[in-house]
Amino acid sequence: MATIRNVADRAEVSISTVSRVVNGNRPVRPDIRERVLQAIKELDYRPNYLARGLRARNSSMLGLIIPDNSNPFYAEVARAIEDAGFAAGYSVILCNTDLSNEKQQAYIDVLLSHKVEGVILINMNLVTLDNLERLMTEHVPVVLANNDIRIPATDQILVDDYQGGYHAGQYLLRLNHRRIGCISLQSQFPHIPKRIAGFRQALTEAGIELSDELCTTGNGRYDSGYQATQELIRRQPNLTAIFVFNDLMALGAMNALRAEGKRIPEDVSIIGYDNIFYSSTFEPALTTIAQPIATIGEECITRLLERIEHPDRPPMQVTLPVELIERASCRACPD
Repeated sequence: MATIRNVADRAEVSISTVSRVVNGNRPVRPDIRERVLQAIKELDYRPNYLARGLRARNSSMLGLIIPDNSNPFYAEVARAIEDAGFAAGYSVILCNTDLSNEKQQAYIDVLLSHKVEGVILINMNLVTLDNLERLMTEHVPVVLANNDIRIPATDQILVDDYQGGYHAGQYLLRLNHRRIGCISLQSQFPHIPKRIAGFRQALTEAGIELSDELCTTGNGRYDSGYQATQELIRRQPNLTAIFVFNDLMALGAMNALRAEGKRIPEDVSIIGYDNIFYSSTFEPALTTIAQPIATIGEECITRLLERIEHPDRPPMQVTLPVELIERASCRACPD
């Protein structure tokens, strides 16, 4: 049986565009509409009208739970998800847990009370699976993003964090850096081990050990990046480069280095992760590993709509590539 994803692939459009054509709830360019209708005809696609009827009697709302809306990365992902959801005829309720499991529990109560038709969880704190099990018990479709853990009947959107960490390490090595520090994220973020593993592998291949003295952690926020950098510099004053596991902490790291009288990149090179908007506007502009933010949002909505329409299909895992963005915060180590 053809699915809405099959139609989208055949017509070379997004799943939300197919949804707009089928539901007639948003305008679509005539040429694109014709392509979609032709794909529907060729594939003999039959929308799940029972599911659509149930949706019409329900909320037409989706839930989105993020860990920290003060981080521009999550704000940008939330915007991408809201845009894709709106295009498909859904309102998106944004819930910010503020890194708190208690708030996560409370927001799941809120979403269940609003009878949302599906929930997207970004970097969910999986210290306990109770919250996720509550959604599944209520038969609420769930998509996890940046949570590399297999859950039955749950789709996952991942970023290739191993490759991201590996790219960062290789890049600093190509610039002749050998005294390299690392500011990771705390263990409640389940995507971090692969990022560390990729970074460590790049250094190992060059004969460099990433010792505990060269590593510290933060909670993802600007001030924790500032404090972690102060700690690293006290331990290892001769560092020539630091890999910071998100851009917001990297911006804090840059200001901490300035406060210590160190120039960027003349004394210390900095590479971040995410490619948030501010990374290109800071001085100097931040070299970073870019996550495909718009694609994350599109894929989350795509998989959630598929799951709503076909609740019994096998779970899917999508892994998206990352990209190194070279800017002014890194340079070759002279020694």
